[in-house]
Amino acid sequence: RDNPNTAIFYPIILDNYLEIIIKLPKQPLIHKTSQVNRQQVEQVITEIRKTIVQPDANLQFKAVSQQLYNWLIKPVETDLKNSKVNTLVFIPDGLLRNIPMSALYDGREYLVQKYSVVISPGLQLFTPKPLKQKKLNALAGGLSQSPKNENFAALPYVKVELKFIQESGVSTTTLLDKNFTSTTLRKTINAQPFRVVHLATHGQFSSKAKDTFILAADGRINVSELDSLLKSREQKRTEPVELLVLSACETAAGDNRAALGLAGVALRAGARSTLASLWQIGDDSTVLFIEEFYRQLVTGKTTVEALRFAQLKLLEAPEYNRPMYWAPYVLVGNWL
Repeated sequence: RDNPNTAIFYPIILDNYLEIIIKLPKQPLIHKTSQVNRQQVEQVITEIRKTIVQPDANLQFKAVSQQLYNWLIKPVETDLKNSKVNTLVFIPDGLLRNIPMSALYDGREYLVQKYSVVISPGLQLFTPKPLKQKKLNALAGGLSQSPKNENFAALPYVKVELKFIQESGVSTTTLLDKNFTSTTLRKTINAQPFRVVHLATHGQFSSKAKDTFILAADGRINVSELDSLLKSREQKRTEPVELLVLSACETAAGDNRAALGLAGVALRAGARSTLASLWQIGDDSTVLFIEEFYRQLVTGKTTVEALRFAQLKLLEAPEYNRPMYWAPYVLVGNWL
């Protein structure tokens, strides 16, 4: 099935080469191969993931990022240009799930400067549908202080972040600090249909359910509880949560299926897409990112366009132009 303006990338890391399958609108599948073995590809991906978060390793990062770009995107550059697509959907394989495709570097600019980028766990899970603009409302929950028995840093900017969502023009119900408990979350989610659920709190995704959680004032909400929170609402209402935003979570270290862990749960529970971060970011840049993301969403941009504009906003700010600030945000699932 064709999605106009969208290219679907299916890279497969094989023992002796990298296979790239691409679907462009109104065209048969394109197959390309890069003659590079699994060990080389995985080494470069590991190096990308390591250097992207090191403040003084930008040159090393650009070198390895360009190497992966040359293997993955360069073989189809001309096809992409000619087809006039503006969105790239990646169905990533193996370690590729650990890195943001938006930060692939062509020697001059990053992929996000040319395309909107989204991750899909597999296209058979859902059909992309536009986010309904007319009544964009959000449940925004957050925790600026960690509960006493948890060893997490305070997130002082959470209050500002939630305030910006309110001021962006999105009709918002806010649960902050002591009001952000699993009980109030369940009650509020069941009381009315929310298109967007935004959770600004510590959390971790892992491919193991027991290590996947978000933090509330009354302790950890583990993944099966989050699943049932979203599901309990799903059974009562026909309108699904369109977008689940997790703005302060991070992926479990060394787990190459982690990034899809929580997103998969959200999709199973009826949330059509998840915006999350692959690593913990400095709070002040998160606020700027979130403010711009909602500003764009309210003007009628698609979710993935809003993501791209928010990333470009950081990229254009001298203090946040390194990928460690703007690249961790990934959209998994529905991109419209």
